[in-house]
Amino acid sequence: MIEIQKTQNNLTDIDLSILKAAIEATLGRLNQSDVDVTLRLTDDQEMRELNHRYRGIDQTTDVLSFYEGFTDPETGRHYLGDIVISVDKVQQQAPENHHTIEEECAFLAIHGTLHLLGFDHDEPERKAEMWDLQEKLFADLLINFKEKPE
Repeated sequence: MIEIQKTQNNLTDIDLSILKAAIEATLGRLNQSDVDVTLRLTDDQEMRELNHRYRGIDQTTDVLSFYEGFTDPETGRHYLGDIVISVDKVQQQAPENHHTIEEECAFLAIHGTLHLLGFDHDEPERKAEMWDLQEKLFADLLINFKEKPE
């Protein structure tokens, strides 16, 4: 199950179905479809607080992932973790990346999910592997999502 949380009322115009599809596609590609993930859409203020508290970096960022990796005693399902996306950052980056707001959020959801699954970009080889996979997942998502009937 994928739970999506929004911290601001002004996020109602974001199509959440593409974000859920991005996470599901990433999990499915890596044979992890039977897990739970929470995606939180927030603002730069909360993102800066989280980045400072958990990474010691006193500035905002676009996406953070928090691996949990436990079995939920209530559901018996594996809880993979949390992804947090700053919509303020998304609104800034989307035009730079030639994406819509939803596309940029979806791209970051893919990126965050890959982090939850153990991918990282701390070394050139690992970065190349992660970047290649996220680009393929994103391209497939756009193709599949745009083919859906309205």
